[in-house]
Amino acid sequence: MPFVEKEKYELPSKCRLRPDNDMFREQEQHKIHFDINEWHCGFCKKAFRAEKFIDQHFENRHKNLVDNSEGRCMADLCGALHCDLMMQFKKPKSKCNAAAATRNRHLCESLADSCFPINQGLAASRLHEFFLRQFCDAHTCSKGTKPFPKGGRKQTNRLYLALSILTLILLPLFYLIVFLHQREMRKGTQDLKRFSKIGQKKKPS
Repeated sequence: MPFVEKEKYELPSKCRLRPDNDMFREQEQHKIHFDINEWHCGFCKKAFRAEKFIDQHFENRHKNLVDNSEGRCMADLCGALHCDLMMQFKKPKSKCNAAAATRNRHLCESLADSCFPINQGLAASRLHEFFLRQFCDAHTCSKGTKPFPKGGRKQTNRLYLALSILTLILLPLFYLIVFLHQREMRKGTQDLKRFSKIGQKKKPS
């Protein structure tokens, strides 16, 4: 998490966000992403076209590498961390579920308390406040409160999309200007040669 690394803060051992506490950490560490449609298994080097297929492969061939000692799956925290918005996979529901919002808010606040105890120094206190504002406050049915108020992947993707569209519009225009300029240059050169030949013909012998 960039905001944790920025503070040079080490997550407590009991924090469920620690990579060490992910029961699928061995599998996740052996997912090799070469290209948008190319994933490789780090154990047997088999290639796959999508992440869901390599996940199925791990389930079928490397299930013994799952750490069931704690039974902690990071996906269980997705409701609290707005994973649906981060992945841009699930559209927000038109009607808010108050019970689900309350449940996710409590889970989010418990993560803030266990991962960033306010009695562990200034860095932990700052991160605790940041985590509450960035993730937890949006778990409400009140309008106007959105997750990631201080920026996030969604805003980055929108900026990237806008820049891509602008590039697609301006690039053909640039090539058109270059083409027209070169055509005018060639035309000017041809006219100059023609005038030069006419001038030579008019010279007295």
